Amino acid sequence: MSENCIFCKIANKEIKIDLVLETEDLVAFKDINAQAPFHILVIPKKHYETLNDIKNPELLGKLFEGVQNVVKKLNIEDGYRTVINTGKKAGQEVFHLHIHILAGRPFTWPPG
Repeated sequence: MSENCIFCKIANKEIKIDLVLETEDLVAFKDINAQAPFHILVIPKKHYETLNDIKNPELLGKLFEGVQNVVKKLNIEDGYRTVINTGKKAGQEVFHLHIHILAGRPFTWPPG
């Protein structure tokens, strides 16, 4: 755990959130700054600053399995976007790896 990381505090249940899914390895919750009708964040419980810091492909598989379970649970399998911002230049604001799941409205391409 990183002492000042808000997502570590969420994973350790120090901060209450609108929980969508929890497993041994991850937590999924509603983003408080939602950019779509459905905006869920999937985070590993262990602290990794960015995607570049994960060396365990099994954990990556578990995170994306979490995404699949969330979209199934929310019945948004027919259209959603996943986003991982890696680094400040890409728009990452919280330096704890997280996957955004966005759904419930049309999206344009290219993003941002």
